[in-house]
Amino acid sequence: MTSTVGGVGQLLAISDLHIGYEENRALVERMRPQTDDDWLLVAGDVAETSADIRWALKTLASRFRKVVWAPGNHELWTHPKDTVTLRGAARYDHLVELCRELGVTTPEDPYPVWNGPAGPVAVAPLFLLYDYSFLPAGCSTKEEGLAYAHGTGIVCNDEFLLHPDPYPSREAWCRARVADTERRLAAIPGHLPTVLVNHYPLDRHPTDVLWHPEFAMWCGTRLTADWHHRFRVQTMVYGHLHIPRTTWHQGVRFEEVSVGYPREWRKRTGPPGRLRRIAPREAGAR
Repeated sequence: MTSTVGGVGQLLAISDLHIGYEENRALVERMRPQTDDDWLLVAGDVAETSADIRWALKTLASRFRKVVWAPGNHELWTHPKDTVTLRGAARYDHLVELCRELGVTTPEDPYPVWNGPAGPVAVAPLFLLYDYSFLPAGCSTKEEGLAYAHGTGIVCNDEFLLHPDPYPSREAWCRARVADTERRLAAIPGHLPTVLVNHYPLDRHPTDVLWHPEFAMWCGTRLTADWHHRFRVQTMVYGHLHIPRTTWHQGVRFEEVSVGYPREWRKRTGPPGRLRRIAPREAGAR
């Protein structure tokens, strides 16, 4: 575990940049830290192509003291527009190496310790996937859930673009990632609280507001439902849902930090692409 002094900086977060959209790319071009000591947590879905992912993370890494990245499902797609045709774990490994070239912290690296205001706190980027355990009401198996989703027409593109190779399924890959990550989190010294950064929420409750509840199947796993207490979580940072907000679950702060698609953020009040402050807490925050 590494330790970096954060001085008077801030721990900021963003996700779901989706820079394939020109409007979102422009948002990234304008993103700046407020101090020389600010860290930025990026909770996945930067882009679909390796070239776009590299551009965005390189741009951000040149501005922030430290950039911490956790992959989203879009980064893991083997997209027909991408010249990198790697699949599954090989694609993820490729992205990890890309990040290391840029000095960006990944889920495979030692967890850094934020020693700025409200620190120290261990910052842990995670890569966990999902296992279809957030089933629609009335469904008891993955097969029933997928049949229901296909009936509504709400099916995640992961079913066609996110390959689990060499694992037999995405849920098998998820279980392997959960087991490995669980061991690493358990090794964090017991005196340190944590900020966990994952593309998906650790608990199902944030999906309760989805307009299409069947989409929850692609939003996480029940295997992590107690991690916010087991691993002394101060804040759980996530994205994926494109519903930026703060919720509290059993006394723990869950922060959804996504930008989302232009058609979504144009409907919101306030400036798009605002970096969410994780530490120290914003004035007036509960």
